[in-house]
Amino acid sequence: MPISADQQQEIDAQRAQSNQTMRATVPGMEAHLYTAHEVLDHGFIRVIDYMGDDAAICQAARVSYGRGTKSVQNDTGLIRYLMRHWHSTPFEMCEIKLHVKLPVFVARQWIRHRTANVNEYSARYSILDREFYIPAPEHINAQSVVNNQGRGQALQGEEAARVLEILKADSTRCYDNYESMISDEGQDGLARELARMNLPANIYTQWYWKVDLHNLFHFLRLRADKHAQYEIRVYADAMCKVVADWVPAAYGAFEDYRLGGAQLSARALDCVRRMLAGEEVTQENSGMSKGEWREFEGVIGG
Repeated sequence: MPISADQQQEIDAQRAQSNQTMRATVPGMEAHLYTAHEVLDHGFIRVIDYMGDDAAICQAARVSYGRGTKSVQNDTGLIRYLMRHWHSTPFEMCEIKLHVKLPVFVARQWIRHRTANVNEYSARYSILDREFYIPAPEHINAQSVVNNQGRGQALQGEEAARVLEILKADSTRCYDNYESMISDEGQDGLARELARMNLPANIYTQWYWKVDLHNLFHFLRLRADKHAQYEIRVYADAMCKVVADWVPAAYGAFEDYRLGGAQLSARALDCVRRMLAGEEVTQENSGMSKGEWREFEGVIGG
């Protein structure tokens, strides 16, 4: 269960409070505040705080562009221009703080995005809960033969059952040993900071993660991509829904130019021009490697 009874009680108490403010608020985000959105089998994301909105992005941009810009472009048009031309600082004017519960191996991928402020639950001071990520059968996949860091076809039948049983048994055994090494008596047990080394990478951790919108979009562009690992992609997908309610104009531009768009190399762009001119272009005469050509075909739908 992602949310304990105590956590739900705390969330309900937070959502029952109402504070008067003069700062910009967004109804869609106010609805998300403190609410836990479940991810995987025990994980969640929830919004703790946020700053700014679509108007804040435009306000920051117009400060640098000078007065009179608003009479030329509406906010949505300006935001799309900023996104299209890879401007960054106006989007940095918005920030969000999330509480995330996630498996440790997902956290180790996530932390590679070094442009956020993070404070993680400490297993030096506290005892981790007996909660492990166990994939659903449809997400037990073989190694991809094309992509060294990707998945292939889902395992079937006895092999899938065997792998699931190993994951469950190893998780249980490691936690049992972890529990036996620490003691409620204090000095009789092994120090928590040492006992934690025996825990598997699929155990759940939690952290607060604060990031500006520009760097959040960079995170989502990589992690909400269809090629991203499933276990982090589902977190990114949940965050996308929140961001769409927070800054709808900015998210719409991001979805169009980043998530749904593609960047072409000079060589690939030359191939597109040749194709439009009626020339038959193949991998052999494209000047691309096999890997580049395969990715190019994926972009143009070949």
